Amino acid sequence: MGRNSLSRRTALLTLGAAAFATGSRAQPAWPARPVKIVVPFPPGGTTDILARSIAPELSKAFGQQFVVENRAGAGGNVGAEIVAHSPPDGYTLLMGTVGTHGINRALYAKLPYDPIKDFAPITLVAGVPNVMEMQTERAKALGIDNVRDFIRYAKAHPGKLNMASSGSGTSIHLAGELFKSMAGVFMVHVPYRGSAPALMDMVGGQADVMFDNLPSSLPHIKAGKLKAFAVTSRERSAALPNVPTIEEAAGLKGFDATSWFGLLAPAGTPGDIVNRIQQEVAKALQAPEVKEKLLSQGAIPSGNTPTEFAKHIEAEHRKWAQVVKASGAKVD
Repeated sequence: MGRNSLSRRTALLTLGAAAFATGSRAQPAWPARPVKIVVPFPPGGTTDILARSIAPELSKAFGQQFVVENRAGAGGNVGAEIVAHSPPDGYTLLMGTVGTHGINRALYAKLPYDPIKDFAPITLVAGVPNVMEMQTERAKALGIDNVRDFIRYAKAHPGKLNMASSGSGTSIHLAGELFKSMAGVFMVHVPYRGSAPALMDMVGGQADVMFDNLPSSLPHIKAGKLKAFAVTSRERSAALPNVPTIEEAAGLKGFDATSWFGLLAPAGTPGDIVNRIQQEVAKALQAPEVKEKLLSQGAIPSGNTPTEFAKHIEAEHRKWAQVVKASGAKVD
């Protein structure tokens, strides 16, 4: 090789190394800035509680702040749409729910995002039963002490009772619709912009009944402000062991309306980022202080893999499509 050719090759290699170094500096390792976790409901509900339980653990694990941002509206669709259309760079995540990723596609005539194609599942954070409840004094005044009493009263007074929910299409709404269908009763649905404002009216006596996610209602139940009639899962909850299931309490065979919550990223987010987040969430959910806190609130921690979570979402689509069809619920 001639001296001039060798010199040119050396120069090219030097330029290539410099360009590579410049490119590396332009793309710092993730995360180089705070990460946002969008909660598609107001503060105070179960979705918010779970997001704020894992955010500090992720902040410690990655050395960057994981910040919870509440973007409520349209049964969770507003927040989900924001994340679906965000850059797939790992800096915007969604605390999705059975509503946003299991129910809404069957419920809404027009959904502003595709719950399968627009997201990269990260991990199922937790599953929780819902709880059928009334304000304690309101239930006492109406002579309702259990689920069978409630059904008798509702059948005798069709349309007199209202049913609060965290929004049309949420698991809280659909649990109530499933109950109405199976029990043969009619209640007026009153959707709120999240569980927390609905609970305020429940505690204040402005709303009659709610099928709320257990973690957000549990403090009010323990304080005696709300009376828990039954949980909506197939098995009793360890957080309320003396409260029966709806199947036990009213003989509604096969009744099951369990909620779940999980982290998702926009579709196209690099797989290594997705896997790193999943691994740290799984570790956080097994940390004794976090695990005990969630269990005491009625939540069952998960932390499964992205593949397992994706399969779970697909199965939930099939299940809830049947529930929506059977209930006749629709949102334009």
